[in-house]
Amino acid sequence: MAGAAFFDLDRTLLQGASGPHISAALRAEGVLADKPIRGEGLVFGIFNVIGETLPSMALTRVGIRATKGWNVAAVQAAGRRVGPVLADAVQPFAHELIADHRAAGDKVVLATTTPYELVKPFADLMGMDAVLATRYRSVDGSTYNGTVDGEFVWSRGKARSVRAWARANLIELADSYGYSDSVFDLPMLRAVGHPTAVNPDPRLWALASLSRWPTVWLDAPPGVPKPLGIEPQRIVRELFRPELLLFIRMDVDGVDNLADLKGALITPNHRSYLDPLVLGQAVSRTNRPVRFLSKKEVTDAPIVGPITTAMGAIRVDRQDHSGDPMGEAARALRAGELVAVFPQGTIPRGHDFFDPVLKGRYGAVRLALDTGTPIVPVGMWGTERAWPRNRRLPYLLNLADPPEVRVRFGEPYHPPTDDLEVETKRLMDRIVDLLPDVAREHHEPTAAELARTVPG
Repeated sequence: MAGAAFFDLDRTLLQGASGPHISAALRAEGVLADKPIRGEGLVFGIFNVIGETLPSMALTRVGIRATKGWNVAAVQAAGRRVGPVLADAVQPFAHELIADHRAAGDKVVLATTTPYELVKPFADLMGMDAVLATRYRSVDGSTYNGTVDGEFVWSRGKARSVRAWARANLIELADSYGYSDSVFDLPMLRAVGHPTAVNPDPRLWALASLSRWPTVWLDAPPGVPKPLGIEPQRIVRELFRPELLLFIRMDVDGVDNLADLKGALITPNHRSYLDPLVLGQAVSRTNRPVRFLSKKEVTDAPIVGPITTAMGAIRVDRQDHSGDPMGEAARALRAGELVAVFPQGTIPRGHDFFDPVLKGRYGAVRLALDTGTPIVPVGMWGTERAWPRNRRLPYLLNLADPPEVRVRFGEPYHPPTDDLEVETKRLMDRIVDLLPDVAREHHEPTAAELARTVPG
């Protein structure tokens, strides 16, 4: 028997409530009055923060009576209108998760309290195999009479619907998966063999932790926690704002080149251990996180590994013999993330550090070609003056005359050919073009300068 993946809608596939979008569609089709119901915005706002509550679901049940007299065709039209809106609002990593289940041969099922006619077009756009949703009873198929036809698909009713559908479709629930944010979906989650808490409300988070169920947020890479809905990387960005980094002066230009990019590969040159912090601060001006690639030896290490992953690092396994060592990076790019890759791989040492011709590895270009995402070259300069490689810590006390750290974002572009060698050279040339003039001049380093390029 096959397995299936059952997905809740609100705060699971979507980051918040579908209600505002659905209400707008119903008003556009003349089902609801133009004037919003008093308190409607407050109810949706509370739901977005803490999820379902017994009072809110009681109001939902009572609200079914208000559908008496609604025209079925108009509601179906509202469903078709809102379908693309909901599809656009699906959280980025949900698409990757659904693709994983399809690749594994699982059926993908939407299980939601939201009325069937209003979510069926959305489910069709998402390519789902079935929809388990509350159905409103109609009179002769033309007008609703204010009652439910069958199960009210919520809590135990949702679990019963899942079991009934599984029996009818020869689905083995022990091999199936359940995804929800709500403690009220515990009956459904306990009905499947692989429950997962998605963006969980406080009670589900506690129960999932005690039960050792996976907990994920589908707007961030796997392993990134979001206590109170806030990523650790965002907290760190606030703690290390440019005005608080008194030992450097940041000069950033071209960050607007990231503004309209859904997903992009950010490719800076590498001069210092300080580069990730500086680049992260520069990118944060777009109010978006940036994901850095990290070797599996780091992400898998005790203590350091979980911290690195929590900060949004993406695991890279160069020993992966599957032919996809950067698989997680590709998933993040397809999900619309900004992913940073240092094409040089590491900070150059010795005379290579002063070479005006930068040499890069093929990984960044290969990743861009494989995913179809644009490359944004970045020129960084001056970080080595604040934190040379031979020091364990930066010059934190250099407050009287802090060095200028310069970051320049270039124009995004797609590699025009699939020749890795040619395109990697083209990328490195674009990075050099973003560096100051002195970077393109030959410089014979002194012994002291050479010493600063080697780890102490």
